[in-house]
Amino acid sequence: MSDSHNCESCGMPIESGQYCEHCTDANGRLQPFEERFERMVGWQARREPNASRADLEAKTLAYLATMPAWRDHPRVVAAKG
Repeated sequence: MSDSHNCESCGMPIESGQYCEHCTDANGRLQPFEERFERMVGWQARREPNASRADLEAKTLAYLATMPAWRDHPRVVAAKG
């Protein structure tokens, strides 16, 4: 039986800790918001290659609003408003 849970930054299943290896720096600290945001927009763009940048950003911000690491970040909160 696995004791996995989800990364609090991106939602990826992980075995331990708060954040996955994709969301942390070499020291295990959560990467800055802008770095994570850009990488997640890029991931969304690969899934939806014909979407506009504005649409990709809006979808990414909406998703980040569901993640414990980012839901209170000023940029995420502003996008909800």
